[in-house]
This record gives sequence, C-alpha cells and structure tokens, in this order.
Amino acid sequence: MRLYFIALQFLTIIPLPFSIRFEERDLGRSMALFPLVGLTLGAFLAGTDFILSPWLPRQVCDLLLIAFLSAITGAIHLDGLADVCDGLAARGGRERFLAVMKDSRGGAVGVVGLMLGLLLKYQALLHIPLEQKREALLFFPLLARFSQVQMTAGAVRARADGLGSTFISGAGKMQFVSAGVITLAGAWLLLNLRGIYCCLILYLFTWGLKWWFHRRLGGVTGDIIGCASELNEILCLIILLALIGAKFP
Repeated sequence: MRLYFIALQFLTIIPLPFSIRFEERDLGRSMALFPLVGLTLGAFLAGTDFILSPWLPRQVCDLLLIAFLSAITGAIHLDGLADVCDGLAARGGRERFLAVMKDSRGGAVGVVGLMLGLLLKYQALLHIPLEQKREALLFFPLLARFSQVQMTAGAVRARADGLGSTFISGAGKMQFVSAGVITLAGAWLLLNLRGIYCCLILYLFTWGLKWWFHRRLGGVTGDIIGCASELNEILCLIILLALIGAKFP
C-alpha cells in the first residue's frame, strides 16, 4: 500500500491525511501500481458522472469531467503534451528540442496542441454511448497510466536531471510486468475483448513513440512520458468509440 500512496501522491493532487516517507528509488518502484492510480482516477470520474448526470445536459457534464480530470492531476501531463508540441515545432537538433521543452514559457504550437488534445478527449467522451460510458471512464485513465510505465521501463534518459530521470532509474521489468497484468485484468473486467483490443493497439502505438523519441533525442524525459499519457487517453477513447461503432465484441 505504501507504493500505491507514493504513486497517488505523485500522479494527483489528492491530499492524504498522513505523510509518507520514501527514497528516490521508491518513485520508480511505485510505477508497478500506476494503473491502480489510473483506476482510482476513473472511479472519481465515474462517481462524479453519477452525481452530475441527472442534473446537467450531457455536454456540460462531460466537459466538467474533462476539467475535473485535468484539475485532480494538477495538469502535469497536459504540460508535457504542450512542451513536446513546442519541441516538435522548434527548428534545430536534439539540444534545441530539449531546451525548448525545458523552457517554462509556453509557445503558440504548445497552446494549439493542448487545446486540440482537450477538445479531442471531450468530443470522444461525449460520443461514447451511455451504456458504456462508466466503463470507459474507469478504463481510459488506467490504460494511460500503464503507458507511462511502458515509456519509462527500460528507457534511456534523454537528460540527466528531472523527475523523468528519477523514474527511469528506478523502474524495470518487474514494474512493467506488474503494471501490465493489472491493466490487462482491468481491460477484460471492464470491457472484455474491446478492452484487450484497445490495450494491444495502444501498446504498439506507445512502443512506436518510445522508439521514435529514442531515435530523435536519444531517450525520453518526464515531458515525453506525460505527453504519451495524454495521447493514450485521447486515443483510448477514440479507439473505444470506433470499436463500439464497428460492433466489435
């Protein structure tokens, strides 16, 4: 449970009624339970939807759910999405890309990427059929937190400092396998074969991202891990929508 609370403390702004002492290596070890934190976030979303949906139009309710998820995570991964978009737009080599991502000032491309990401997530959630909505709310944050583990375990550090470097040094095969088992179990229990299909597609997508950033930058950073998480949230909802529309089992 201690590792779960370490992961919860890092991935959310949920206040805990007690303090947790941990060493630097515990951050990487806690990644084994990142999907459980994602499931916790999904439970908050599903509970909020249960409370709000009888009183508000669906469009307003779903927009509030996206805003709530952004707020409860401290928008940490959205910041990664914006920084990576700015880095991609910057002209120059590896050092220029890394410098732009580290710059605290947001660029125009980062703002556009952030807005498009939020709009895509909102629209995809809005069009999930009501009978599958609660399962989708539980599932997409879980799968996105697994993508963080996938991006981190076995990765090379693109820079020597930063939180991403700390997690990379502490996460390994054990964390990856543990997180994968939790994710697959959650996928099957929530969405059966649709959940497994979604896991497989996004697993391949995330490996592609990891390969590209290793080739482009020689490794990954915390911003890249956060960006991958946001892209997985967006694509998870879009893929679920497509699978439901195509009447996949």
